[in-house]
Amino acid sequence: MSKKKEDERIVRCPTCGGDSIYAERNPFRPFCSARCKGIDFGAWATEEFRMPAETPPDEDPFGDPKLQQ
Repeated sequence: MSKKKEDERIVRCPTCGGDSIYAERNPFRPFCSARCKGIDFGAWATEEFRMPAETPPDEDPFGDPKLQQ
């Protein structure tokens, strides 16, 4: 049983910006290739993609604030 062609769509690869088929037949989705998927994974692994957050002052206790009351 094969999927309908309508279930497939073309999306932009997050790494290279090229066309990528977003369907079960593309094992790298949403990426266009193993190379682009590996580049993205490497960026996460080296912490290139980080969420900005303020570091708490050294005087603040560690742990869950709800448990410290």
